[in-house]
Amino acid sequence: MKKLLNTLYITTPESYLSLSGENIVVLKEDVEVGRLPLHNLQSIVTFGYQGASPALMGACAKNQIDLCFLKPSGKFLARVVGGNYGNVLLRKTQYRNSDNPYECLNISKNIIIGKLYNSKSVIDRTIRDHGIRVNVDKLEKGKSELYASLKRIEMVETLEELRGIEGNAAQTYFSVFDDLIINQKEQFYFNIRSKRPPLDNMNALLSFLYVLLSHDCAAALEGVGLDPYVGFMHKDRPGRVSLALDLMEEFRSVFADRLALTLINRNEILAKGFIQKENGAVVMDDDTRKIILNAWQNKKRTTITHPFLNEKIEWGIVPHVQAMLLARYLRGDLDEYPPFLWK
Repeated sequence: MKKLLNTLYITTPESYLSLSGENIVVLKEDVEVGRLPLHNLQSIVTFGYQGASPALMGACAKNQIDLCFLKPSGKFLARVVGGNYGNVLLRKTQYRNSDNPYECLNISKNIIIGKLYNSKSVIDRTIRDHGIRVNVDKLEKGKSELYASLKRIEMVETLEELRGIEGNAAQTYFSVFDDLIINQKEQFYFNIRSKRPPLDNMNALLSFLYVLLSHDCAAALEGVGLDPYVGFMHKDRPGRVSLALDLMEEFRSVFADRLALTLINRNEILAKGFIQKENGAVVMDDDTRKIILNAWQNKKRTTITHPFLNEKIEWGIVPHVQAMLLARYLRGDLDEYPPFLWK
């Protein structure tokens, strides 16, 4: 099993990253504000425009440390990764299967089964924990519609059909998402999913968490030798980690969405940490980002029992386990890809 090392998040937009010996050094206006040994890190995520020195990028590539650049808003800019060694047969199989509609459908069906099952579980958990504070009838109806969508997946014969079911199920899930928000409803309401740019506080929070999740999934896929840019359900597009977007579908609701709801419902983040720009886009301030990143790391350290392995693992390991299971399926060691079903 892949050991989960630390991710370093640089949240100050003015920070510049450089290399000193075997250490990453964080500079702000040419003044050192932080230093950390590279061997402690698996990945580095920086929010800003200052960038990093070529020496640091080279050291990260050499040591297989993923270096990801994001805008202060959380929008993806670029990733720097090292050379890939070995696993050529696995990647050739991945590329062949990505061009095979039958194989794409088989893998994608299980991924979307995981997504819909987990979305239904999030609704069910809210009913169980907050039954007297939510519209149970509305949530139960949403659950029933998601279950019906799950049953229809068994009959689909094309990716287009599957995408249609997934799209309708996503609309069902988001139609009741506002009912999952218990506190601060005037400040963190949800009417419709808006992405580019996010137009309200809740969408800004979700978009930020989805970026973090896609980064973790891409790193997990790299770790087992798969190409995160070649997917089975998301079409290939230059610069898009299509396979990471495939993989993260299973975790959106149970990891990112539930964390967003927890932060809001427990008043751990407040509306004053979100700023609306002139074009309507909503971004968060640096202090709010730090709270979210700290909660993200803490969440990754909590323990669950993996439904397929039946072993206790940390949440942060789950994308790595699913990437490993996908690789085993592609190698022929498993009859099908087992999705992550949260219980």
